[in-house]
Order: sequence, then structure tokens, then C-alpha cells
Amino acid sequence: MRIDIISVLPELLESPLNHSIMKRAREKGLLEVHTHALRTWAVNKYGQVDDYQFGGGAGMVMMCEPLVNAIESLQANVQYDEIIYLTPDGERLSQRLVNQLSLRQNLMMICGHYKGIDERVREHFVTREVSIGDYVLSGGELAAAVLTDAIGRLLPGVLNDETSALFDSFQDDLLAPPVYTRPAEFRGWKVPEVLLSGDPRKVEDWRHDQSLARTRNRRPDLLDDGA
Repeated sequence: MRIDIISVLPELLESPLNHSIMKRAREKGLLEVHTHALRTWAVNKYGQVDDYQFGGGAGMVMMCEPLVNAIESLQANVQYDEIIYLTPDGERLSQRLVNQLSLRQNLMMICGHYKGIDERVREHFVTREVSIGDYVLSGGELAAAVLTDAIGRLLPGVLNDETSALFDSFQDDLLAPPVYTRPAEFRGWKVPEVLLSGDPRKVEDWRHDQSLARTRNRRPDLLDDGA
């Protein structure tokens, strides 16, 4: 998979994308992530990529010209399945959406800044708008890093145990069950006996029951049938 990210401040993406699982994915050649400084396509020698909004009001707006030039320049070499704009008023990010995007080949992400991007870019180029939550960040870079990480870890061969992702929270609309590791007893706190039983079926049933109970308690909105 290839992901291209357009940003006013691409340096904000360096650490999240160059360590841990994302680093492994890139080193294995399973994920390409290219960051592009929007100022490369600035409208003047001063590096301008934003301007005051028509109609007045506080805050600057990312301009059409540099964004369109950046998008079209990248499109000249890559055919994108989606051009994603990270914005608070976009579609709420979910595991279901991440699963869908992980099946694509080429994605472009646009990181908003200031008061956002000129609406004409959204109307004519953006194919999907994504929000990572009902709050506002200083820019879209952290959101792009979150989305890239969520997608990248699902790519075949990225995780050492590919079945691990299948049991993450939200994969089946349930929260993940409690997990334990050695020692089996610590300060008198014991690991549930079923996990020490060696019976895979009992363990699987216990985990499902725990996931259901935890979801009912913490995120009842995920249980459509009210189970």
C-alpha cells in the first residue's frame, strides 16, 4: 500500500511513522508513506499557502491553488483510490472504515490547518472526509498519523501474529476482553482459572462473554440488539 500525505508541517509526522509497527511495515516494503510539504507548491517566494477568508472572520484558510497543484502533481504519477481530507466534520473514524481502507492500494491524505481548506478543493477533489473524534486539533497531522497507523497494522505481514488484529476492540463491534500474563498470582490477585485450563474452547467462550459484558457496561451503543 502507498499513502501520500500533504501537510503544512510534515515534520509532525516523522516520529509516529518511523517507529514501532509503522517502521516495521515500511522496512518490510508492505507500506509506503510519503509526506509532502505543501509549501513546495506555495503561491509565492514567501511560501504562502493560506489567506484570509472571504466575508471576514478570524482565522486563515488553506488556499485552492497550492492544494490543487499538489494534488494534481501527485496524481500525475499515482492513481488514488481515495483522497481523504482529515477534518472534524468528517465521517467518524471506525474500525469498519479502517478495514475498508486497508483493502485499497493508494491513498492520499490532506491535513487541514488554520480554519480548514478552501471548500472548492473539498467539492472537486476530496472523495472522503474523516474525523477521529468530536474535538478540534491544531492540524490534521495527528489525525493522519492515527489513520495511517490504524490502516498499516492491518496489512498482511505487518504484525508478527496476523490473527492478533482479528481480536482487537471493535473488530466484531465488541470491546476486547481482559488480558493477563505471568505470574499467575501477584499479591494474591489471581488470573481466572479458565485461562490456565488449557481448554481452547472454554477460553474462547470466556473471552466472548467478557467482551460482551465489557461492551454492555462501557459502550452499550455498540450493541445494536441491546444484548
